[in-house]
Amino acid sequence: MEDQEMQLKVKRVSDKFTESMYVLANEPSVALYRLQEHVRRSLPELVQHKTDMQSWEEQSQGAIYSVEYACSAVKSMANSTVYFKSIDGLLRQAISMKEQISNSQGRRKRGVEPGAGKEAGEKHGSGQ
Repeated sequence: MEDQEMQLKVKRVSDKFTESMYVLANEPSVALYRLQEHVRRSLPELVQHKTDMQSWEEQSQGAIYSVEYACSAVKSMANSTVYFKSIDGLLRQAISMKEQISNSQGRRKRGVEPGAGKEAGEKHGSGQ
């Protein structure tokens, strides 16, 4: 009877040992299979995220370039105040000269109209 119990115990131990060896031998394969499964499921989504990120990066780079260009334009405009002041002064001078010319032409017309006959008569009289 002890032999049967001993055989039963030995069989159980050997079965457990065999099962453990089987699990240990197949564990890397199962792990790799699970890893492969995970990669196949998640890879398309990761590729889409990568594509989106590259697109956003390109858009961001474009926006950054535009902002830097605008900043440099504004800085150059700030440095051009001297030129705008010079232009303002020249425009004021031009307006003043235009007014002087208009005023002198207005005086000449008023002076020429009443004297137009006298000057014409003088010219005719000296020519005779």
